[in-house]
Amino acid sequence: MVTWAVAAATSAGLALCAADGVVAGGSRTVTPKGVEAEEPLPFDPAPPIGPALARVAALTALGRKLFDDPALSASGRMACASCHDPAHGFGPPDAAPVRLGGPNLDQPGTRAVPSLAYSQFSPFFDEHHYEEDDEADGGLDAGPTGGRTWDGRVNRGREQASLPLLSPREMANPDAASVVAKVAAAEYAGDFRKLYGEGIFADPAAAFAAIDESLETYQEYPPEFAPFSSKYDAFLLGRAQLTEQERRGLAAFNDPARGNCAVCHVSRLSARGALPLFTDFGFVALAVPRNKAIPANADPAYFDLGLCGPERRDFAKRKEYCGKFKTPSLRNVALRPVFFHNGVVTNLRDAVAFYAKTERQYDDLPAEYRSNVNREPPFDRGPGDAPALTEQEITDVTAFLKTLTDGFSETPSPVTVTGAGADHLDSTRRGLQ
Repeated sequence: MVTWAVAAATSAGLALCAADGVVAGGSRTVTPKGVEAEEPLPFDPAPPIGPALARVAALTALGRKLFDDPALSASGRMACASCHDPAHGFGPPDAAPVRLGGPNLDQPGTRAVPSLAYSQFSPFFDEHHYEEDDEADGGLDAGPTGGRTWDGRVNRGREQASLPLLSPREMANPDAASVVAKVAAAEYAGDFRKLYGEGIFADPAAAFAAIDESLETYQEYPPEFAPFSSKYDAFLLGRAQLTEQERRGLAAFNDPARGNCAVCHVSRLSARGALPLFTDFGFVALAVPRNKAIPANADPAYFDLGLCGPERRDFAKRKEYCGKFKTPSLRNVALRPVFFHNGVVTNLRDAVAFYAKTERQYDDLPAEYRSNVNREPPFDRGPGDAPALTEQEITDVTAFLKTLTDGFSETPSPVTVTGAGADHLDSTRRGLQ
């Protein structure tokens, strides 16, 4: 299956071949110096990309229909977009800490809705992730890194898409066959047959995989989920200037002695010149306060411990991971109405101010796991110490974070795929640039 990422890579590869002067000619290639290859390639060195892009465009349009369709839920009233609202960076639509799902929309979840924007860049989960550095050993173990959701328990967009479809607290379908039956009765069922064959719905397992694939493809569509069109992007590209307050906020954000935010929320261009994602995809324990508005927390014995459970089970006995949750991207963070894994904070400035606190409550993490809590700056202060950030610096950092919202007016507007076929390839190519 060719996704947006693969299609982009293929297009880039063909462009690179052309730039290097490698020309396709029959069954052989010619180098810039005119030296013919000794052996012909066993395949066409420049396969046509048009049909692949057209199929991806069709899958994107289909995935969008699935994403927006509340009929795919047991209640008939909950779509993917109900929780992952495009107007809020594909995060929660309001300040409720968790969403209500189930057949009657009366079953509360246990975690705040994560954003789906830019999630396609998350690497597969690895307990021992090595980052390149300048040391002789070639890399440092960054620990658990990657995956999707707050605990990284799935790796691919299609796996993530399956979770809410079958969760009793979300869309609450009893099984995959129930989802397939709903899609087979939808007005866009014909689109599935065109893409996957007339008999696709006769095989529920294959049809469910196709549904997940379509959702994954849509959720990796760059113009909507990863446009890189914020003011900060324009600033890095030399097309905009930050205000004095935004510059002060960026400085405090990056300063290891103050915010030290960039140690996890990477803000610089990559070594290749790629725009930053504002996350290292790692896991960290922050000891945020317990959110009493989450019904599950009414049970004093219940604790959401992230990597070591209760949703993820493979690390249930790894005490050193308890209380750690995945570091989210801060792109579009100003559009979020709730913050942290339990939605305990409902204001962006208050979320920044949490990092400047010199005391923590520790009421949502059992005492035996408190040694897992991050102690790096700004969390290295104790009672009586001056906070790492002043009130003015908190305000400045908040102002800077608002520059990470996509849709800055001096950048091109996102292109939207509205259908399938060769007539959409121009918009596809613009979206991949």
